[in-house]
Amino acid sequence: MNKIYTGTGDQGMTFLADGSRVPKTDPRVAAYGKTDELISWIGLLRSQTELLKESSSHKYIESSLRKIQVDLMHLAGCLAGAKRKDLSPYNYDESILFLERAIDKVQSQIPALQSFILPNTPPLASQVHISRTVCRETERLMVSLGTDIVTAPMLKYINRLSDYLFVLARFITVRTGCKEDFFI
Repeated sequence: MNKIYTGTGDQGMTFLADGSRVPKTDPRVAAYGKTDELISWIGLLRSQTELLKESSSHKYIESSLRKIQVDLMHLAGCLAGAKRKDLSPYNYDESILFLERAIDKVQSQIPALQSFILPNTPPLASQVHISRTVCRETERLMVSLGTDIVTAPMLKYINRLSDYLFVLARFITVRTGCKEDFFI
C-alpha cells in the first residue's frame, strides 16, 4: 500500500476483510475498533515497563504484553473477517492457558484481595486499570455480535485478559511500593 488514504471511507463505509462493505457504525467495526484501542493501550503499558526494572518480573511482563498484543491482532482480524474461509483458526486455548499461568504467577506475588480497589498510584497501574476497562468494553461489544461471529474461546480469552490486567495493576502497585487504595 503506497498511500494511507484511499477515499473509500469518506462516505462512512468501510470494507471488512472478506470484501463486504459495511457502515462504519456496524457492530463488527465497533468490536474490532475497540480491540484496536486495547492493542494501543497495551502498547502504552509495554512502553513503560522500565518502571519495573528492579523487579525480576520486568522482562516477563514486557514479553507477556507483547504476546497479548499479537493475540489481540489475531482477534481483531477474526472480528473483521468473520466469515472468511481462508482465515486459519487461531488457537485461543493456548493463549487462555498462557493468561491463566501469567495470572497465577503474578497473583502469587501480591497480597490477597481485601476489598474493591480505587485505581490510583503509580500512574502505570491506573493505566493498566484503564486498559482493563477497555478490555471489558471490547468483551461487551463482542458478546453483542453473537456466536455466528464470536466463538466461545474468543470470549473466554478476552474475559481472562481483563482478569490478567486486574492482577497486573495490583502487582505494579505493590512492586513499586505504592499503597493500594481500598474502597472500603
